[in-house]
Amino acid sequence: MTDARRRRLAHVLVFVAPALWGVNYVVARAAADVIAPHMLAIWRWFVACLLLGAIAWRELAAGRQAITREWPHYLVLGALGMWICGAFVYIGGRTTPATNISLIYALSPVLIAGFSMVALGERLGLVQAAGIGVSLAGFFHIVLKGKWGDLSSVQLTPGDWWIAVAAVAWAAYTLLLKRWPSAFGPTARLALIAAGGVLVLLPFTLVEAAIMPTAFSWRAVWYVMATALFPAFGAYLSYSFMLRELGASRVGVVLYMGPVYAAVMAWMALGEPIRTFHAIGAALILPGIYLATRTPTQP
Repeated sequence: MTDARRRRLAHVLVFVAPALWGVNYVVARAAADVIAPHMLAIWRWFVACLLLGAIAWRELAAGRQAITREWPHYLVLGALGMWICGAFVYIGGRTTPATNISLIYALSPVLIAGFSMVALGERLGLVQAAGIGVSLAGFFHIVLKGKWGDLSSVQLTPGDWWIAVAAVAWAAYTLLLKRWPSAFGPTARLALIAAGGVLVLLPFTLVEAAIMPTAFSWRAVWYVMATALFPAFGAYLSYSFMLRELGASRVGVVLYMGPVYAAVMAWMALGEPIRTFHAIGAALILPGIYLATRTPTQP
C-alpha cells in the first residue's frame, strides 16, 4: 500500500473507530437480559486475546522470559482494563442508558490528566484546570439529569456509579501503562493484558454463573462476537494504525466523537431518546475534554 493510500485509509478510520467503540456501549444496554455481565466480558476478551495472539505469536514466543518477568503487571492491568472496564460497564448498562455510559466514560481523559499531575508530577496549566472543571460540571449535569435546583428529587441509577468507577479504572489503567515499560510491542502487550484479564474474570464469572446462569442463545454469541471484533479488536488496531499515520495529537481529539456516535447508535438501535440534559452535558464534557488534554504551549 502506498503512503498516500495509507493516509487516506487513516483519515477514513478517524471516523470509523469511534463507531467501533460505540458498539460496546450499545451492547452493554442491549445485552442486559441476554447474557450475564461477567460472562460477556470474559468471552469478549478471550476471543480478542486469541485474535491478537494470532497476530503477535512470533513476538510472544520469543519473549517468554519477559512474560515471566512482567506477568504481575498483566494481571493488574487486566483487572483494571478488562474486569472493571469490561464487566462493570455491562453491569451499569442494566440500569443506565447507553448515552449516559458513553458520556460518563468520556471523562476518562480528564481523569488521566488529573492522575498524571498527582502521580507523575506533570504540570497542569490554567486551561487544563478549566477543562477539568467544565467536564466535571457536564458529568454531574448528566448524573443529576439537569436538576441542580431540586437535588432531593434526583434518583441516581446504580448504573451511573458503576460506569463512573469504570471511568476511574480506565484512567488508572492508562497511567500504569505509562509507568510500567514492557519488552513487547502494542499488539503483543494487549494480547497479554487480555489474557491477564481473562484470568482475573474467571472466578467472578464462575460465581456469577452459579447465581444467575446464562442460557445459550445465538443473540448472546452475537453480542460476544460484536464486542470482541469491534471495540476490543477492530478499534484497537484502527487506533494503532491512525497513531502511526497521523500522530497522537490529531487522532486524540477526533476520537472524542465517541459519545456522539454512541448516542445516535443507541437512538437507532435501542430507541433511547436524546434528552436536553444529555445535550447540555455533552456540550460541557466534550469541549472540557479538549481543553483538559491540550498540550500547553511553550512560552
